[in-house]
Amino acid sequence: MLQLVQYVLGGLLQGAIFGLLAVGFSLIYRVTSAINLAQGAFCILGALLTGSIQDALGLHVMLAGVLGVAATALIALLVGAAIFVPGLSRLPTSAMFILTAGLLTFLEGASLVAWGSQSYTLDAFSGERPLRLGGLLVPTQGLWLLGIALAINTGVALVLSRTRMGRAFQACAENPMAASLMGIGVGRMQLLSFVAAAAIGAVAGVAIGPVTSFQFDTGRMYTTFGFIAAVIGGMGSPLGAIAGGLCLGVATQLAAAYVSSLFSNALALVLLLAVLLWRPSGLFASGPARRQDVREEKRVNRPPVRLGAQPGGILAALAAVLLLGVLPWWMRSGGLMSSVIITAILFVSVIGLDVLMGFTGQVSLGQAGFMAIGGYTASVLALQYDVPPLLGTLCGLVLSVACAVVLALGTVRLRGIYLAIATLAFSLLVDSLTVGLEGVTGGPSGLVGIPSFSIAGFVFDTPLRNFYLAAGVAAVVLVLLTGGMRGAFGRALQAIRADPLAAAALGVRVGRYRMAAFCISAALGSISGSLYAFYFHFLSPEMVGTQISLQMLAMLVVGGEGTLFGPLFGVAILTLLPTAFQPLAQFKTMGAGLLLVLFSMYLPSGIFGLLARMVRLLRPRGYAPAPVAANGSAP
Repeated sequence: MLQLVQYVLGGLLQGAIFGLLAVGFSLIYRVTSAINLAQGAFCILGALLTGSIQDALGLHVMLAGVLGVAATALIALLVGAAIFVPGLSRLPTSAMFILTAGLLTFLEGASLVAWGSQSYTLDAFSGERPLRLGGLLVPTQGLWLLGIALAINTGVALVLSRTRMGRAFQACAENPMAASLMGIGVGRMQLLSFVAAAAIGAVAGVAIGPVTSFQFDTGRMYTTFGFIAAVIGGMGSPLGAIAGGLCLGVATQLAAAYVSSLFSNALALVLLLAVLLWRPSGLFASGPARRQDVREEKRVNRPPVRLGAQPGGILAALAAVLLLGVLPWWMRSGGLMSSVIITAILFVSVIGLDVLMGFTGQVSLGQAGFMAIGGYTASVLALQYDVPPLLGTLCGLVLSVACAVVLALGTVRLRGIYLAIATLAFSLLVDSLTVGLEGVTGGPSGLVGIPSFSIAGFVFDTPLRNFYLAAGVAAVVLVLLTGGMRGAFGRALQAIRADPLAAAALGVRVGRYRMAAFCISAALGSISGSLYAFYFHFLSPEMVGTQISLQMLAMLVVGGEGTLFGPLFGVAILTLLPTAFQPLAQFKTMGAGLLLVLFSMYLPSGIFGLLARMVRLLRPRGYAPAPVAANGSAP
């Protein structure tokens, strides 16, 4: 019994960390109705700045922590004024989700450049010897954590419920235009909430620093668990944030103690999915539901899909085929050739993501999960059961589509950010299982010795053969989907993206079409994962982890959503540039995040849209093409 109490106590201390991070999520959501995925990055930034200040000035860790939190708040002020607040005024909620994912990646990359990839820790606030209460051992830093979490939560709750500022925050969230007419500085309130949430995250980082080690990308983990705690407790509820964090901490601690530490994360994600499906508003949310009727959703115009409507479209396609044929003979560098092959493989997966996001309007952060399912299924069958690679790839595809059907059926009631959260949880769950099922997947070390892909005895065992394999698969997928999206299927998907209710009123079976798009996306992700494994002869959780989903999201946004061909630009830029400029490789993460932010803000149609506008500007004045409707079809 005493051991159980000790585990519960450890879970409460861990839950205080999650709850503290969740308070920041809830505060921003309460004011802006946006999810800030960069919250974990501010947590680690505060800890890193505190350590640097302590080393430079020789201060006590608590005093250095105050300066570190202040410096983090100043950085958040600049980021919020330049990016976050302007984004709120021009982007819909789903696009803000993508924007903050870019901020997370950018801040991680900046931390990598500034502090490197090594791990850091902070000194304890007041000694390292734990307190003994009866038979229980209580770490002193844990008491600081609980005290800080309760103090911040109480302060935020009082401000939101008892002050004019709290009422102004709520007004800005429900109806920014009406709040502005009442004399409330909406932009200032939004910026204040962003800075306050970042400061809370930095405080959490300083409090966590003495307990565990951290590095530049640890913020991604804290973003995930803080986010899960906020969703479990109820987005927008400070009390719910703390309650959700404590529940999550106790659940993961008990799972680690009585099941396996490898599956504790999986339990957290299963808990998140259960809450999303049962009560999306959260277990501890109170008060009336957030009014959505007065909130205006801004829509972003996408370039039309029908490339053939442009003059010279057929000639451009023939030129592309010719380029694919001769490109390998021009490349002398083995590294460059490998990057081109990876570009073609990832392009297959990003095309699937484009079908789901660009055409159907469903934000997905789980594409890497389907890559993992396909890659591991094909690899395990080939290694352990001598199944031919082609058959193994088909088995992975079937399993991925089956998982997509189950996930789609379970999340049919979810919309917007909640659907994105569900796909993120799915990807993290798959990632956790690939690490935990060590006897099957090889665990963190991965699978080694995966054979080359082969068809009827013809083995793709050279870079040239792998190039033509990946490029051929990508070309076939592109041609098939281009034809499909120009027909009734594509028009139905774009009608659903524009207005699901209107599409349903016109007889479109919205649920079936969404499931079909989800299955297409999963199938292409699975094929890409299988090609990935057979090309590298190795597959590890890091190669198909959640960070790959964010990278593919950046590739899609940079290339251009809803275009099919456009993502190739994004994949090529984010894959080839680090290879072409090796001295700048350490800036890859920061560059990817910066591109995602800039394109989300200023060029939502991506490179494809920019090129389409340039073609229209350069077109002869006498040329008047047939008009193209918003859904890509001739009127």
